[in-house]
Amino acid sequence: MAVKIRLARGGSKKRPFYRIVAADSRMPRDGRFIEKLGTYNPLLAKDSEERVQMDVERIQYWMSHGAQPTDRVSRFLEAAGVIEKKERNNPKKGEPGKKAKDRAEEKAAKAAAAAEASE
Repeated sequence: MAVKIRLARGGSKKRPFYRIVAADSRMPRDGRFIEKLGTYNPLLAKDSEERVQMDVERIQYWMSHGAQPTDRVSRFLEAAGVIEKKERNNPKKGEPGKKAKDRAEEKAAKAAAAAEASE
């Protein structure tokens, strides 16, 4: 059985609330889980202590038995100091889109034309 430590969504429409759970990877996202390990409330402020609450001992137990945390849960664990921080690299993420590049080129051309006209 492949166990994942992942988020299970709760809460009403547009008011998300998540449980951090250990679940069989074949089960649905909000379906059956083995154990509740914590909560995550994205509506709270980022510096709030109640935003992410985890039972770190149980998470370490499940990870020692082969459970794999999902990307979002692994970020929570990195912030808590449970696991070492992974090096992530997405160079295209910070790159502007095609229209933004076109606007920047037009702005640069207008600035060059204005500087040439003022000389």
